[in-house]
Amino acid sequence: MNIAVLCSGNGSNLQAIIDAVESGYIKSRIALVVSDNKNAFALERAKKAGIETLILNPKDFKSREDFDKEIVRELKKKDVGLVVLAGFMRLMSSYFVKEYKDRIMNIHPALLPSFKGTHGIKDALEYGVRVTGPTVHFVDDKLDHGAIILQRTVEVKDDDTEETLLERVHAEEHKIYPEAVKLFVEGRLKVEGRRVKISNQ
Repeated sequence: MNIAVLCSGNGSNLQAIIDAVESGYIKSRIALVVSDNKNAFALERAKKAGIETLILNPKDFKSREDFDKEIVRELKKKDVGLVVLAGFMRLMSSYFVKEYKDRIMNIHPALLPSFKGTHGIKDALEYGVRVTGPTVHFVDDKLDHGAIILQRTVEVKDDDTEETLLERVHAEEHKIYPEAVKLFVEGRLKVEGRRVKISNQ
């Protein structure tokens, strides 16, 4: 199966997936890394691993859907079976979601459905929760809403800052995102309404 990873920034989750593919943990290949930011460090990670990259500037397109249509065209050229969002800072249009229904994954740094949006760590810390942690979920056309695949808990310490909590959440992200991709590639995920069932084989 060919995988495409969409990134806007540093790409540490991309790196975790690259490492998992290179080690044979994920028996698949990353066919393309797409970014909406020409300065994203994720692009350097991809190039170092010999993965083809594509940079698309949203400002070059009339609408979000036009932008997404161009990405979908490129993904279909590569026969992509799974789209992985790794810090891709754009909402997917309904068009994109329909084209890849139950084949788009995202990771969020809080235990959904709590603390949706771009400040999951900050919001969890300010709310005073005792545990938080990352969520891998399928993407639908609502923000941080699709069916949940995997979650891991991270204890929030009394002296935590955004930075210290983020570091521990990221460490768990880098474990569960490759695990979720592996399960998908092996055909072990089945979406039934809001639930994702994981088979043993």
